[in-house]
Amino acid sequence: MPPAHTADADVSPDALCWRQAMARLAGAIEARGVHPAECVVLLPYAQLIQQARQAWAAQAGDTFFVPRFETTMNWAGGLGGTLGLFTPSGDDLRMDVAVDMLTAASLLGRAGLGNQQDALAGRLVEAAWSLAGVAAAVMPARRRAWSEGLALTLGAGLDSPVLALEAAVGRIALAWAAASAYPTDRLFQAKPLLFAVLEGFQADPLTEALKTHFGEQSLSIPLCVPFDASAPPALHAAQDAEDEAGRAAACVLAHLAQGRSPVALIAQDRQLTRRVGAMLAERGIAMRDETGWKLSTTRAAAGLMSLLRALPWDASTDAVLDWLKNAPAFESMLVTAAETELRRVGVRAWRDLPAFAAEDIVPPAFMATQPLALQASALRAPLARARPLAVWLRDLRAALQAAGQWDALAQDEAGQAVLEVLRLHEGAEAEFEASPVMRLNDFTQWANQALEGGKFAPPHPPAEQVVILPLPQLLGRPMRAVVLPGCDEIRLPVSPEPAGPWTPSQRELLGLPSRETLAAAARQAWHYALQAPQVDVLWRTSESGEHLIPSGFVQELLLAQDEMQSEAPLAADPRSLRAVDIAPTPHPFPTGEALPLTRLSASAYEDLRRCPYRFFALRQLKLQEPEELESELGKRDFGNWLHGLLRHFHEALKAQPTDDLGTRVAMMNAAADRAAQELALTESEFLPFAAAWPGVREGYLEWLAGHEATGATFDEAEVWREMPLGELTLLGKLDRIDRQPDGHALLIDYKTEPRATTAERIKNGQEDTQLAFYATLMSDDTLAAAYVNLGEKEPTKTYEQAEIVGLRDELIDSILTDMARIARGAVLPALGEGKACDYCAARGLCRKDFWSLDEEATAGEEGA
Repeated sequence: MPPAHTADADVSPDALCWRQAMARLAGAIEARGVHPAECVVLLPYAQLIQQARQAWAAQAGDTFFVPRFETTMNWAGGLGGTLGLFTPSGDDLRMDVAVDMLTAASLLGRAGLGNQQDALAGRLVEAAWSLAGVAAAVMPARRRAWSEGLALTLGAGLDSPVLALEAAVGRIALAWAAASAYPTDRLFQAKPLLFAVLEGFQADPLTEALKTHFGEQSLSIPLCVPFDASAPPALHAAQDAEDEAGRAAACVLAHLAQGRSPVALIAQDRQLTRRVGAMLAERGIAMRDETGWKLSTTRAAAGLMSLLRALPWDASTDAVLDWLKNAPAFESMLVTAAETELRRVGVRAWRDLPAFAAEDIVPPAFMATQPLALQASALRAPLARARPLAVWLRDLRAALQAAGQWDALAQDEAGQAVLEVLRLHEGAEAEFEASPVMRLNDFTQWANQALEGGKFAPPHPPAEQVVILPLPQLLGRPMRAVVLPGCDEIRLPVSPEPAGPWTPSQRELLGLPSRETLAAAARQAWHYALQAPQVDVLWRTSESGEHLIPSGFVQELLLAQDEMQSEAPLAADPRSLRAVDIAPTPHPFPTGEALPLTRLSASAYEDLRRCPYRFFALRQLKLQEPEELESELGKRDFGNWLHGLLRHFHEALKAQPTDDLGTRVAMMNAAADRAAQELALTESEFLPFAAAWPGVREGYLEWLAGHEATGATFDEAEVWREMPLGELTLLGKLDRIDRQPDGHALLIDYKTEPRATTAERIKNGQEDTQLAFYATLMSDDTLAAAYVNLGEKEPTKTYEQAEIVGLRDELIDSILTDMARIARGAVLPALGEGKACDYCAARGLCRKDFWSLDEEATAGEEGA
């Protein structure tokens, strides 16, 4: 074991690494009498090339000759001038999802697994990619024999029919990787006079194979050297992900304020790192991101996928609207107006729109939707049929141009990457001329997989202050400080999980790194990071409500500090507090005299009685929440469905009277189906209603028989009524009107709420608005009114409201008084309490949740 070096304050670990590596390289060149220009030096990764040249210049002194510092891919590309450019052909692995997914599907089809290709193609690509490195390390002439020898033993233990697909995927992946040509194959034809390898934390199969191939001309030099223990890192235990991101950003800013630049921000957790990057970007920090992120997460990719998701015949209205909002060719104000109409009508699927024609009379409910639907249909319709992939790409390019999305993609850096990955530039689709015919769903899936596999890295600034990079690529980098977030048990395991679908025995057979090898490399990278001049280690203690423990590496540090009896094992929060002036939220006291209402419904007046501010915001300002088109069905939908089916049932029963229970059950079932169709409910959506329906039906029919025994008869249902009241017009829809034996009207309102709630409504008639308001819409001098509660678990029951005529007269006086006060400028304060506030859409406007801070502070001052 080489002696440990002492990392003094004047020499950084990376400088020591380069100093000893260049000294050994220069000694080897001199000892072997090789000219530096004839020497090839392989580096662990490309970002070290410039650093290596600078280190050689510092070591070599007056000589102007520099060895060729390369990575395997750079070296292979540099040999193109003498050996010709590498051109993949046939079924070669490309390490490109867009191409390899198609090849995988073809290979599965040829292997008799075409029916499973949707499920197996992704797994086959993953397996083949994991083998590409070891296959490329075998000389091309020996690769076939290598794979045939492995194939005989690779499937050992996978003879069970349950594992047949796994075994087949493994065999095909091995054959695919072995039959492929690789850009680095030409390296076996190179003839360097000295082949030196600067070793990183983990050996590369191709590099090891080249060392064996070049024999005595090869030389290995470890870039990482052991160091004596340096100052312990600062340890930060955060509460959750947001707290961890804030602390990490503060650590970076603190280092920069002390003149430590560049700072390495280690990307253990990509989502957390992006959050930290956003915080630093707000401060104008120049960052070099060497990790990037999935291309599918960019705005450009989302815009393109919104078009593809809007094309299917059964596309939801939300999917089409999402695309229209992203397509500049559609006028934004028209899209907004159409969305309002569609949400008001409740059109959940785009196909449920009427078949508009340019010369037709437009229905009033779709005045804005009709021209938009015609424009969208002209673009969507040609893209419905199946076609070859190359044709899909040409047509998609034309669709993006017609929708106005092409220019935005072409002018955006991420958009340019999207166009390149999907081969959408003019002529690029020629690569797929031999591709099979694909349906729209298959093409959409292919595009999504290609974007998922692509990466986008923002352009690098000329002078970065922060470098975002993986932990292993910290080796040899001149960083003044290191910030290591994400050091918990999940994101920084002591023993990383090997990638790929292979078992431990298969990994050993194939020459893939074992878990022990990966663990050793991870530990070496961790120890190297701790040698930086300044290190901050951060982890979160909870996630999604679950306790999270730090990584095993961090636990070793904590144990070491406990043994040293350190008084402050954890660092203080690096964020500095700042004084903020108290700005309490005052109670709102608006007036509504400038916004008079001429039409008043029961629900609007109920809002006024419960909370005047709610009436002001929702009724006078008309600030209504948009209806969700694809939300899960709830009690309100169940109530709407019941109202519709009861209307159909009683109208049918009135037309064809019968007392036969079986016939009535059949009539109710038919009414239920009709109501479900009117609400456009699918079988799966109707399932919760279907489960409760038999009990509700039996309970209602039993109630109906008793109700009819009193002599009451059905008159009409779902009746729209309007009644003038001074300058106001009262309006509403009455659930049902029956006629009693004496001919007087019985007003009925259905409820599907708990019985206790309905009973509370009639307990104090003056506090209940609904029945009394509906009574105002009837001109009868003698009138009865009742709620009918249709329980899912309890029998249907009538709750009659006594003295409804008197309550109606009192309500009319109350309405006239309240409207007059509003017209005179009376304030409309937020007075809601309890349930009135729990689900109020105006709660974010009145800011009730923030009043208590002001009130508590005032109470505290008075108590003092």
